[in-house]
Amino acid sequence: MRKITDIVLHCSATRQGQRVTVADIDRWHRNAGYKQIGYHYVIYADGSIHDGRPIEQVGAHVAGHNANSIGICYIGGLDKNGKAADTRTPEQKAAIFFLLQQLREMFPHARIRGHRDFSPDRNGNGVIEAAEYIKECPCFNAEAEYKDL
Repeated sequence: MRKITDIVLHCSATRQGQRVTVADIDRWHRNAGYKQIGYHYVIYADGSIHDGRPIEQVGAHVAGHNANSIGICYIGGLDKNGKAADTRTPEQKAAIFFLLQQLREMFPHARIRGHRDFSPDRNGNGVIEAAEYIKECPCFNAEAEYKDL
């Protein structure tokens, strides 16, 4: 098994209420030149957890950090106007928490982070601030929300 140092939360960057499936994301990623879906898990609005790429395989979800990470994507991340927003349903929040608990049992030392937390610290102050985000994904502060998990 790979050495996992990070569990990374993502959003699909799709509008609230838009129906997106694992097959859709797989198609998007293949069209972008990947061999298959880059995420290991996808969480639908109803809270169902779907497998993507097997966790034994290196994902394709955070450039430069895929070898030692697991990628989880929830469907959503944009409000109805297309602006970045935490659109997680209560069911998605519960499913993410459940999945993270399971993954922490398997990888107790892995950090839980959001995709945006891998942005460069452009001003060198040791903190990745909102103005430095390359992406806003997952559109909430994953490190703070799951710090006690």
